[in-house]
Amino acid sequence: MGKIKVLSEFLANQIAAGEVVQNPESVVKELVENSLDAGANTICVFLQKSGKTLIQILDDGCGMSKEDLLLAPLRHTTSKLFTSEQLDEIRTFGFRGEALAAISSVSLLEIQTRRAEDEHGWRLQAEPLKEFVVEPINMQVGTQIFVKNLFFNTPARRKFLKTDLTEFKKVDDTLKRIAIAHPDKRFIFYDNNKLIFDAKPAELENRIIELVTSSYSDGNLLKVDKTFANNIKISGYVGQPQLAKTGATTQYLFLNKRPILSKQLSYAVFFSI
Repeated sequence: MGKIKVLSEFLANQIAAGEVVQNPESVVKELVENSLDAGANTICVFLQKSGKTLIQILDDGCGMSKEDLLLAPLRHTTSKLFTSEQLDEIRTFGFRGEALAAISSVSLLEIQTRRAEDEHGWRLQAEPLKEFVVEPINMQVGTQIFVKNLFFNTPARRKFLKTDLTEFKKVDDTLKRIAIAHPDKRFIFYDNNKLIFDAKPAELENRIIELVTSSYSDGNLLKVDKTFANNIKISGYVGQPQLAKTGATTQYLFLNKRPILSKQLSYAVFFSI
């Protein structure tokens, strides 16, 4: 008998989860981006123990039909990409169809969703190695996702999670970056039932002052707006030189509304001030 075997779907999902799901922050990022792709105007994030025991995402997006809900937690199922030609035109955050499958393989996943045209919503409960449980539910239009006991079935990976404070700071930083990239949306963030921030729709300058530091108020932010050849545009705000810091902890860079980390761009911004 040969030595090569085909991996089970469950084991393949767990391996893929290692690429998609490293910690609570990566789960929050994937789910919040799904909410943005669904056209949500308000996104609420609730954590318990910094996401180790519960991550709850609520949005007022378009919701899903029962048929789409049954497909959503499966690998390589997506509503955002259908042909290879679309890869050059994709504008959504997610399109690989891996996030929910990866999350459901290392946690207890529950999805509640309803579309505006439906009389009621649907609840799906997914546990590793078990059939999906689906039932009707009364709820408002939108989607709620509950991720419980992250890495409960992979204790070695759970052991590599940092302290609650460290994991909280990762989530807090990611949510602030996403909120700054989308000042027209409302973002609400709770950790252990404590309100961390409630960022209502605002002008970009006010969103920066609210989430980064109040030191930038009183005219301490300088607007940048420059268009170059090939339809390249740079816009945003920088602090007055006297407020500059040696590190990049309060430097936020975005490409097409996506938060990015780039040492080259970071240095360019720092040394141009």
